[in-house]
Amino acid sequence: MNTSAARGARERLVVIGGDAAGMSAASQARRMKGPDELEIVAFERGHFTSYSACGIPYWVGGDVDDRDRLIARTPEEHRARDIDVRLRTEVTEIDVDRGRVRARDLESGAEAWTSYDKLVIATGARPVRPDLPGIDAPGVHGVQTLDDGQALLDTLARTEGRRAVVVGAGYIGVEMAEALINRGYEVTVVNRGREPMATLDPDMGRLVREAMTGLGITMVDDAEVTALPTGADGRVRAVATADAEYPADVVVLGIGVRPENTLARDAGLPLGDHGGLLTDRSLRVRGQENVWAGGDCVEVLDLVSGQLRHIPLGTHANKHGQIIGTNAGGGYATFPGVVGTAVSKVCDLEIARTGLREKDAHRVGLRFEAVTIESTSRAGYYPNAAPMTVKMLAELGTGRLLGVQIVGREGAGKRVDIAAVALTAGMTVHQVAALDLGYAPPFSPVWDPVQVAARKAATRITASR
Repeated sequence: MNTSAARGARERLVVIGGDAAGMSAASQARRMKGPDELEIVAFERGHFTSYSACGIPYWVGGDVDDRDRLIARTPEEHRARDIDVRLRTEVTEIDVDRGRVRARDLESGAEAWTSYDKLVIATGARPVRPDLPGIDAPGVHGVQTLDDGQALLDTLARTEGRRAVVVGAGYIGVEMAEALINRGYEVTVVNRGREPMATLDPDMGRLVREAMTGLGITMVDDAEVTALPTGADGRVRAVATADAEYPADVVVLGIGVRPENTLARDAGLPLGDHGGLLTDRSLRVRGQENVWAGGDCVEVLDLVSGQLRHIPLGTHANKHGQIIGTNAGGGYATFPGVVGTAVSKVCDLEIARTGLREKDAHRVGLRFEAVTIESTSRAGYYPNAAPMTVKMLAELGTGRLLGVQIVGREGAGKRVDIAAVALTAGMTVHQVAALDLGYAPPFSPVWDPVQVAARKAATRITASR
């Protein structure tokens, strides 16, 4: 291996990927060690670093008026801290035996090897693009990076028609459908599932569909896309299923993402069942002494099920970066795992979930009770009290909380954090019902909706014994 000792130089940390996990790792490593001890080189194939991919739908929809507001730290700011950021440079190979990576300048095509003492793999995830006729036609967009968002906005500015079709109804699909409605488009969502938001149980997803149709979005459920027909000019003109064609001037793919694992796989690094890199608690790649990985390209421990999952969220990626940077900088930190907490919205409908869905619990062999309650965000008599539906899963016998889903109006979404803390602590529904939560009529009913669900679940658990 071409180490720093062999080069007669300071240690070199190479980072592949310039967004949340990668640049958080680089920044934390720089806090741990100065430039005289540690050289840091970060490769990013796009034009930007350290940006909020989660904010792209709100930029496209016009809620955020300036792309640069999504950028937390520019390449120039990183360079000012002695982090050598190389934009528009794609790593094409990792040679773990010799401790080096090969990178190609996307502007000039020039390639060169760069040696490392320590390596961080933060390659993120790639949007699912099924192999369908017309999938690569002009007017078809994935939305994963700021470059993707800019390309979509450029298309919207050039396109005269006002018909948009979103393929997929997960987080990105739902958020992009609302963004396009806000842009004045006629929007159709083609969804393979029975209901939107497959991260929820179908009974809760139905509430989301009702909100989407209320916005004027046409929902097509239980539909498999078969092709994206194009016109004489080669541009996309429709989305086709087995039963119908839906006219489109622009198509947005919101089918989901998979770990970007090509480099890792080709380097012989270990991958899990979901395609993500496998790491230990310190986020060191299994079997490697000086290689770490984090963000959307890794699999993480689900604290509720005890199994590994791929959960691509910016919250995890930033935490991973902090832990990797600490370890790469000579310190010690570990990542305990996740409970799968996520929150989104459609117009003023807030959507949140944490822990297991019913099918997740069945898959890992858990027996459980599922309860659903209706409540309000404030005391019912207080002005603007908004409706809220809470679904809760609890394990039979133990009463252990397994999962919570919340769909409601203002004040609903962030209530999922109560459940996230309870899940992380391994609490029972009896304990959740007894929590000493804050109360005043402007903020909550006297029994918080999460506690109302916990009381109902506790009663069911007790009755089943």
